[in-house]
Amino acid sequence: MKISNKILSIKNHDNYLDIDTNAAKYRIILLNDEIVRIRCTFDEEFEEEASYTLVMTAWKDKMDDLLKGERKRVEAVSSRYEDFDTYILLSTKKLNINIYKEPFAIEITDKEGNVLHSDLKERSYVKDTLGRLYHYSCMDDEDYFYGFGEKTGYLNKKKRRMRMHNVDTIGYDSEYTDPLYKHIPFYVKYNNTNSIASGVFYHNSYDSTFDMGCERSGYWNKYSYFCADGGELDVFFIYGPKIKDVIRNYTDLTGKTAMPTKYSLGYMGSTMYYTELDKNSDKAILQFLDRCKEEGIPCDGFFMSSGYTTGEDGKRYVFNWNQDRFENPASFVSQVNEKGASLAPNIKPGMLTSHPLYKKFDEAGAYIKDEKEEKSQIDRYWGGPASFVDFTNPKGRELWKKHLTESLVSLGITSIWNDNNEYEINDSEAVCYFEGMKKEVSALRPIMPNLMAFMAKETIAEVYPNTRPYITNRAGFAGIQRYAQTWAGDNNTSWKSLKFNIPVILGMGLSGVANQGCDIGGFFGQAPEPELFVRWVQNGIFQPRFSIHSCNNDNTVTEPWMYPSYTKYIREAIKLRYKLVPYLYSMLFEAATEGSPVMRPLVYEFENDKKVLEESFDFMFGSSILVANVVDKGAKIRKVYLPKGTAWFDWNTKQIYQGGQTIEVEVALGSIPMFFRSGAIIPMAESLMNIHNDSIETLKFLIEPSEESSFVLYEDDGNTNNYKNGEYLKTLVSLKRNNGVKITFEKEGNYDKQPKEINIDLICKDIAPVQVSLKDKKLPMFLDIRQWEVSEEGWYFDIEQKTAKIKYANIVGNYELNINFSVKDLISI
Repeated sequence: MKISNKILSIKNHDNYLDIDTNAAKYRIILLNDEIVRIRCTFDEEFEEEASYTLVMTAWKDKMDDLLKGERKRVEAVSSRYEDFDTYILLSTKKLNINIYKEPFAIEITDKEGNVLHSDLKERSYVKDTLGRLYHYSCMDDEDYFYGFGEKTGYLNKKKRRMRMHNVDTIGYDSEYTDPLYKHIPFYVKYNNTNSIASGVFYHNSYDSTFDMGCERSGYWNKYSYFCADGGELDVFFIYGPKIKDVIRNYTDLTGKTAMPTKYSLGYMGSTMYYTELDKNSDKAILQFLDRCKEEGIPCDGFFMSSGYTTGEDGKRYVFNWNQDRFENPASFVSQVNEKGASLAPNIKPGMLTSHPLYKKFDEAGAYIKDEKEEKSQIDRYWGGPASFVDFTNPKGRELWKKHLTESLVSLGITSIWNDNNEYEINDSEAVCYFEGMKKEVSALRPIMPNLMAFMAKETIAEVYPNTRPYITNRAGFAGIQRYAQTWAGDNNTSWKSLKFNIPVILGMGLSGVANQGCDIGGFFGQAPEPELFVRWVQNGIFQPRFSIHSCNNDNTVTEPWMYPSYTKYIREAIKLRYKLVPYLYSMLFEAATEGSPVMRPLVYEFENDKKVLEESFDFMFGSSILVANVVDKGAKIRKVYLPKGTAWFDWNTKQIYQGGQTIEVEVALGSIPMFFRSGAIIPMAESLMNIHNDSIETLKFLIEPSEESSFVLYEDDGNTNNYKNGEYLKTLVSLKRNNGVKITFEKEGNYDKQPKEINIDLICKDIAPVQVSLKDKKLPMFLDIRQWEVSEEGWYFDIEQKTAKIKYANIVGNYELNINFSVKDLISI
């Protein structure tokens, strides 16, 4: 066993510091004022820099050319240090890094002296006799831990031991199963004593384990540890001080969420059932789209399960179309598009040895090799023995892109569903090409699904250069958000899954992956009972990926109209989703620029409220809406804690509640308990039924003006890359108070397809307006709502909901709206 206990030498290279200890070498790089890299190896030399994950570096990297469209090179902060005899001090504008000489340990504080991270002295960096690497950190009783990627159970992971590994966990228990499909070795620590958040990212893709205080020894201070099966201890410390700052900085490092296609925000139909029919699966999918329209249920796409690839032997062969089920694939794709939907076909990176293309990939050397590099590695897969495409090999990448183009993309398909890509290769010594450097698969397993998504992105870009791709992945590593939307795999159909899938999604959002979700209605098991199905859809409408998907084991198919007497509840929920599309699209723009999650745990917005530090099931939808879904069978009452520091308004009744209290809400089957906060600015679309084909003629804002605030409404064409060239519209909507309310609209960008009319529901909790002015022009006031409804502009006060309803023709440039609340003295008149 090797333990670093004593510094032997220090060498300053101006922008990084090299330290030799009695057991390991360290390289300290101050990437910027908020991110510190601590690289540790127990080998003679550091490995060559070669990362598929990082998009911000301050050093030359083997993957610079491959990632040239994504990676940014920055200049590191000076590594000049001060020597204080027992320790040396490195500094940035925000952090102090104290490196103790003996016993060797690293401590990071802010400028006020708050300890943000501290190695466990005498046991900080360790390599055991089996080659496993450990990093031990001190832990405080008031520490809370969030993130860790796709993890089951409650939001706070304190006193949890979790394994980082990709595995196909069909029918998993959403409270206890570990691991799942994603491998993201990153977490956020929030200390409740000093109210400071920080993060730690381990840039290591070997299988690993986090122990967040589950282990305890009386001989040491309380600690947590990270243990990796190999590689280096490559640690990135990330400063906040707020949780949202940590997420922003982490996604600066590993990438922001890809800007999605707008239609991907719609309802995406799916089921394994249709593509497993003996014939005419194409007609079943087209009939599904027609039925959605007949039922008044919006739908913008269909995830097509892998049954479409089935060969004559009943096995699935990627890139193969089953002609009995899909007589004319090109015509079918065209018909789906004509119905206002996009098709997302399922593809898998494991190719069965009986695959018609197997020999071609094998002869090209496109598969992962066995440990002797003599032949393609063959392993267990769905359907039989298979080899796996090596996406670290240019030959594998190019051949995959060729067949992806020929079989799917050339037909007009620009939505790709990457499935079963966990790379469960049992021989950990199987060899990946790794851009010519050769490395065992155990070092690169979770990288493969990221590169698979990267290849889908590149393929679509090569065939349709100006088309925005829509890629969905089941597996992934840190940085997967740059390429793909994700979902939490094959969940079990149960009330528990409905409930505990919520913190799974929230944890992913705190791990940089904003665009994700879970199968709605449950994937594995019997058909959901009516009440469970309704509640699941009511929750699912807030997930960025909204798809009802099933593989029921009772010979049924989960469809929106499966229970006719309950269809109205399904329809109402999905239509609410479509109503919120402008708000949701703006949030995904925020994710693409700031890294912010869409579904946010309450602690993300209200971290100073101690009562929300453990909240796992109620969440914020963006910054303004609190959602408290009904997730318990037969519930008649829903208790909701409303965070302090703001007032809250019931979504439907507009009843006001002060924050910092728990309320009880009566619920019926159609209830979706929602509350918006004071200062909320929420854009909505009226009557949107298809994102592909419908334009938003009337844009509505729900505005609560008792607090000054702002919101960025983002608009573009939703399909092309023209937004990168200025064809977008960012509207900064700001609320200001000064003897009334002023709402300003400041616009940036060249996108000119704006809504024709603006409607505003302005909450007026104390007093009705006396006058509303648009660009210094007084708008007419109506006493009769019927007259207001037929007018082109004006306002009306709804006394029951205490809401001023304002409308006017949209204005191209910047403008302001003024609302006067002076009391009109009728008696003296």
